[in-house]
Amino acid sequence: MRRIFYLSAFLICLTAYKAQAQFTISAEVRPRTEFRNGFKTLTDESKDPAFFTEQRSRLYLDYLNSDFKFKLAFQDIRIWGESPQIFKEELGKTFISEAWGQYFFNPNFSLKVGRQIISYDNQRFLGGLEWAQQGRRHDALLFIYEEKEKNAKLHLGFAYNQDADVPEPGFLQGAGAGFYNVGGNYKTLQYGWFHKDYESTSFSLLALNAGYQNADTTMSNKQTFGFIPSTQIGAIKLAGDFYYQTGKLAKNNVNALLAGVNATFQTSVTPLTLGIEYISGDGDPTNNTNKAFNPDFGTNHAFNGFMDYFFVGPANGSVGVNDIYLKTKWQVGKGNIAANAHHFLTGSTQYGESGDELKKSMGTEIDLVYTLKLKGGVTWNLGYSQMFATDTMESLRGGDKSHLQNWAWTMITFKPTLFTSAK
Repeated sequence: MRRIFYLSAFLICLTAYKAQAQFTISAEVRPRTEFRNGFKTLTDESKDPAFFTEQRSRLYLDYLNSDFKFKLAFQDIRIWGESPQIFKEELGKTFISEAWGQYFFNPNFSLKVGRQIISYDNQRFLGGLEWAQQGRRHDALLFIYEEKEKNAKLHLGFAYNQDADVPEPGFLQGAGAGFYNVGGNYKTLQYGWFHKDYESTSFSLLALNAGYQNADTTMSNKQTFGFIPSTQIGAIKLAGDFYYQTGKLAKNNVNALLAGVNATFQTSVTPLTLGIEYISGDGDPTNNTNKAFNPDFGTNHAFNGFMDYFFVGPANGSVGVNDIYLKTKWQVGKGNIAANAHHFLTGSTQYGESGDELKKSMGTEIDLVYTLKLKGGVTWNLGYSQMFATDTMESLRGGDKSHLQNWAWTMITFKPTLFTSAK
């Protein structure tokens, strides 16, 4: 990895010098310490809380000239202490986070190819997931048309994935040469995203098809269609997310929905955002129709509470969720405090072990995050969240609702620019 980095840095610096292009080297170090005691799912007296520090370290190389730009981002993710102080075998996870190039045929039309972040709008369905230390990346090809004069953007994206469970010659031909077995990932992806801005209104349209490899080597294709509008009416900003999923997963048909609206009011003290989001679940998973919506590639930590009870990892299954929330933020000295309150209800009819229908209410979560920007662009965060669960949550997740369910964390982020050339 060191050799790759040194060679890349040398070549980029040499090219940038000759072409009088812009070249930037920047970095990021972001350790985050967490105390987990009911994070993602309910805990009880038999379980000990988890306490650890996970660190993300990155080095970014950005190059830009009049014809193209490209980016290389090297990343290391590790838990403090997982590698001995003296070691010969590296236990951390060091790899390339991003590696893409973008060629401009003209000022409006370009082609972007490589390992990259695909992120749109509020990241509800397609997002970079940068809260997670590793982030989310796609190996993809994008055709990008953006016309600033008309405030319009059109992106077309394509991907075809293959794994390396056999040596490269095995891909030439043969039985099973095209079988893809990376769990949870798509084999093929095609999407179109259109965005338009007006004076006080904007909207985006999304059409996406994801193809998944079945165990019998056949393919299942699931389609997601989205409409994401927002508008400003006086001092009130209205925004919405509306998604519909259809197609197939394995042998089941898909018929699922996400619908959310929110309003942000500017007050003399602080903004207030009041919203509701409905994500359909499936009360009868045996009916050959999957009614549980999944925001497959979004930054899901930003929605439905910071304790990640829903759509982060395997949690939630086919339950769905109805999230009623209130969010605000206010200044405290040189920093600010963000406070969110969520009340969660099931997004489908659910039944307990005795066959009785469970009540809709699953619980209430309170999230507090303090943010302080220090000198030199350093940012410090301190967060605390608590879940007040109901009998329904306990029935669905296990654990003990009467036990204290909380999560606390602190994170400091250093993001210096190490070098930048003249434009």
